[in-house]
Amino acid sequence: MIACEHVQKVYKKKAVLRDVNFSIHPGQRIGLLGRNGAGKSTLIKLVGGVEMPTAGRIVRQMSCSWPLGFGGGFQGSLTGYDNARFIARIYNRDYRDLRVFVEDFSELGRQLRMPVKTYSSGMRARLAFALSLAIEFDCYLIDEVIMVGDQNFQKKSQAEFFEKRQERALLFASHGPEFIRQFCNRAIVLHAGVATMYEDVNEALAVYDVL
Repeated sequence: MIACEHVQKVYKKKAVLRDVNFSIHPGQRIGLLGRNGAGKSTLIKLVGGVEMPTAGRIVRQMSCSWPLGFGGGFQGSLTGYDNARFIARIYNRDYRDLRVFVEDFSELGRQLRMPVKTYSSGMRARLAFALSLAIEFDCYLIDEVIMVGDQNFQKKSQAEFFEKRQERALLFASHGPEFIRQFCNRAIVLHAGVATMYEDVNEALAVYDVL
């Protein structure tokens, strides 16, 4: 599992997260709800190890993806292929197999030979999705941008995350209630720095609607 234990995060004396406690177990698909500025992206970065908590700790007993949607995940001066080669080395994966998957899934074509800093946000998301799916993590972290590109790519993304990987855990930050209702089996509502876990997704969405 992954467990947040009394996690706090403070930026310039402002407490964004206060005493956050919850756990993620295999197969749990958890929607993360909260108003703009509630700390959703911050919490996902903490769980992914991109940032460190000010207090408390995060225990990781299963592999965890980098936060999809986080803009700092790539080296912008390197090409898409070079970033894929770097990721393959870090996670000890065969680059040739990873490259074939990235080419097929991302549908970026010749753009994979271009520096990532020239990519649009949608293209970066496609590359991030392809690389994270090629690695096969136990838990995927997604910050807002699960559905990018045309309808065909959206359907393919949904199939990869929610059909082929049903046994994998997922923490997904979104403002889209229908998407969370359809694909998540639990939900967390972030408000005033406090995270409340709901076993009933509809109950969580009702609370979020009031906020």
